Amino acid sequence: MSYANTDYIAKTVDEKGNATYTADENAVWQELMQRQLKIVEGRACQEYLDGMTLLNLPKDRVPQCHEVSAVLQKITGWSLEPVSALISFDRFFELLANKKFPAATFIRRKEELDYLKEPDIFHEIFGHCPLLTNSAYAKFTEIYGKYGLNATPQERILLARLYWFTIEFGLIQQKNGLRAYGGGILSSISETVYALESDVPVRKPFDPLEALRTPYRIDVIQPIYYVLNDFNQLFELVNMDLMKLIREAKVLGEVPPKHIC
Repeated sequence: MSYANTDYIAKTVDEKGNATYTADENAVWQELMQRQLKIVEGRACQEYLDGMTLLNLPKDRVPQCHEVSAVLQKITGWSLEPVSALISFDRFFELLANKKFPAATFIRRKEELDYLKEPDIFHEIFGHCPLLTNSAYAKFTEIYGKYGLNATPQERILLARLYWFTIEFGLIQQKNGLRAYGGGILSSISETVYALESDVPVRKPFDPLEALRTPYRIDVIQPIYYVLNDFNQLFELVNMDLMKLIREAKVLGEVPPKHIC
């Protein structure tokens, strides 16, 4: 999604789709991979771990978008699209609707290893791409993009909330316990542990209407997480009248702040 400002500039790709990364940038990727792979083990949902195995991401360098796309295309027909650091909502929804996941081709600086407001290539590839091998997750993301293309600016605000509480910061109940599937969680060393093990945040059964009515902030660790029973719940959203839910959410208004603190 687009952000108001950024200190980063995405790298251009050549005619073969390759971006050039420095030794320092590859070292940042390596450090992020080494520590985050340890953190997500036993905390990420099984579908994510299976997807990570399928992607077989390099551990010592930033992967190229076309390398990731080659795997995704064979499994769900998705691809990774190199984009600038900032893109419009129109562009964001257009890409998703066409089964292309946007990835800004920059990686965070070492001094911002633990937290970065805007999504970099580590967040997009490590956080999201493993689950784009899952058919229900991939289909939901595609249809979400199509809804967004035809939504009004006000409707997009509510759609952004649904995306935030699922694709970015969703939890899921599995037979071996509560697990994370949101890319914002799984690409964060602190939030992966916090989301699952802290007694501070509220964890609630996923309710799409309530999620549409719940504001969020991007600059704090999350105070509330919605929990899926399984990925079929995302798939079911594809067959629902999502715009009807949005209209209902607009009438009901936002969830009072005391419920999200």
